[in-house]
Amino acid sequence: MLSKRQLEERKIRQERILSSALEVFRSKGIDGATMDLIAENAGFGKATLYYYFSSKEDVLLRIMEEGWKSLLDSLEIIIQEGESPRQTFIKILVQTAHNARQRPNLFEFLFQAPKAINITDFKKQKWKQYQGRLYATLKGLLEDGIKQKEFPQLDSSLMFKAIGGLFTGMIFLGDKNDPVSEKDVEALLNKLITIP
Repeated sequence: MLSKRQLEERKIRQERILSSALEVFRSKGIDGATMDLIAENAGFGKATLYYYFSSKEDVLLRIMEEGWKSLLDSLEIIIQEGESPRQTFIKILVQTAHNARQRPNLFEFLFQAPKAINITDFKKQKWKQYQGRLYATLKGLLEDGIKQKEFPQLDSSLMFKAIGGLFTGMIFLGDKNDPVSEKDVEALLNKLITIP
């Protein structure tokens, strides 16, 4: 049985591998990344890397899983506050922007990697379940907001895609030094959609 210290060291090694892998994926692309490059960047031998992860795909999926789970977990308090759908939606976007600015490489990867991943059983991946829960929550807030006349009577899926695209641009293309505020998100919503 491993001691508490050994378990903590294991977690530190895994986090170091995942952080190093993220750097390799970003610099070499998913196809150009190799287990050799990940091990070298992490400062471990390949045996250590293979002890924790069976393949490059396994490493990539763990980054995706932990990233999407941490994002979803960070929003739980906001969702439980029980404010209006529009206010909850805005606060979720602000928190997501905050998370993305804290770890820009991770969040850019989370939003870009799915376009480049070629994995069988894509929908069965655990990270996809976390992503799906987040998207369903946001879509539900839009639908509730439409019912309560906080959003206009539009197709919620179309509205979600439009807001998501603009918001992603605001996070990754906007002013890196100026954090996204509720006022910014409200202005974005007001430009995109107006309530009749």
